[in-house]
Amino acid sequence: MNSSSHWLLLTIGFLGQSLFFMRFFLQWIVSEKEKRSVIPVSFWYFSLLGSFFLLVYALLRNDIVFIIGQSTGFIIYFRNLFLIQRERRLVSGNSQP
Repeated sequence: MNSSSHWLLLTIGFLGQSLFFMRFFLQWIVSEKEKRSVIPVSFWYFSLLGSFFLLVYALLRNDIVFIIGQSTGFIIYFRNLFLIQRERRLVSGNSQP
């Protein structure tokens, strides 16, 4: 692995970790503000983006354990966002379940 591809790999990995960390940080800030445990929708977007970049990182490293872990999380985060959008449409009366 040459120096530039090494730095690209590290950048992708740290970007994924940073996005993944932001979901916890944001959840903590929102919960403190509300004085109760809250999971904002942005938590799931940060989860999805962080998982995507960590999956790319794992694929580039050929790490099967990391690949399986991130790919299953990616599916769950996407599904949560889908369910949130569906609930919003139902509440607004724009769609059937």
